[in-house]
Amino acid sequence: MSRTASASRRRLLGAAALASVLPAGAFAQGAWPAKPVRIVVPFAAGGTTDILARAVAQELTRTLGQSFVVDNRAGAGGNIGADLVAKAAPDGYTLLMGTVGTQSINKWLYARMPFDPQKDFQPITLVAGVPNVMVVNTEKAAARNINTVADFIRHAKANPGKLNMASSGNGTSIHLAGELFKSMTGVYMTHFPFGGSNPALLSLLAGDMDVMFDNLPSAMPHIKSGRLKALAVTSAQRSAALPDVPTVEEAGGPSLKGFEASSWFGLLAPAGTPMDIVNRVQQETAKALATPAMKERLQAQGAIPSGNTPAQFAQQIDRELKKWQPVVKASGAKVD
Repeated sequence: MSRTASASRRRLLGAAALASVLPAGAFAQGAWPAKPVRIVVPFAAGGTTDILARAVAQELTRTLGQSFVVDNRAGAGGNIGADLVAKAAPDGYTLLMGTVGTQSINKWLYARMPFDPQKDFQPITLVAGVPNVMVVNTEKAAARNINTVADFIRHAKANPGKLNMASSGNGTSIHLAGELFKSMTGVYMTHFPFGGSNPALLSLLAGDMDVMFDNLPSAMPHIKSGRLKALAVTSAQRSAALPDVPTVEEAGGPSLKGFEASSWFGLLAPAGTPMDIVNRVQQETAKALATPAMKERLQAQGAIPSGNTPAQFAQQIDRELKKWQPVVKASGAKVD
């Protein structure tokens, strides 16, 4: 064997020995991302989760030089898509655009959960916080003389059991905002969960549904077009995107004092994903969210961009889990 061949063989044996003691994926980590990255959206296309995921994916594709592809996996209030990510390889190539529903509400709503929202995920960063908005079909509202939240409550109480409330799915903040409204006002409405905001909005636009507490970004185009009427925002303060629209608490009277039910959306990875990848995704996402163009894009839709650290996002999820447990219990909502 020649001296060159012997040296090559020693290098190969040395690499093999090193590979045997390094963690799986250690060689790939340095090159991440070496192939397209999937961002799973656990709801149908067209809703706020999808809108935000596509905005982030576009920027990460530009800055990291690999395709970030949005994969919509709707169903079970977001649990189907979230579970797919929880069980994916922790290699940085499958991420979740999680929501307050998937990470903080569903645990208390569903009798059986396919994943643990804390143990099975590594938080990366909060992308944005979003108020919900109480919207009705403009044409139907005019026919019923509904111009305010108080008008809606009077109509609902005069027609018990006849009104239908749309949501993007069981356990979403859209659903729970409606349940909180029902419990605080004493009105009864039949809840119809859809596989995302877009199909729910289409049903509301068609006149099949009577009300929805949708995320502001997905409802905004229809509010601007005049096809939906915004009665109130569900946040504690008015939204800069709809400054003339009151909060539910402002518009609803004493029975709705203290009403607040906003949404948030953030990136998560499967538990065990290397922290160098997690930190890189967080840093690149935070940079993107801080650009004037992205800020303007999101704020025009009512979203408030964030980009906080993995530790900060983990703390927020813990707080939200504690916040929503009594709300779900008080609402009586439960999914088998």
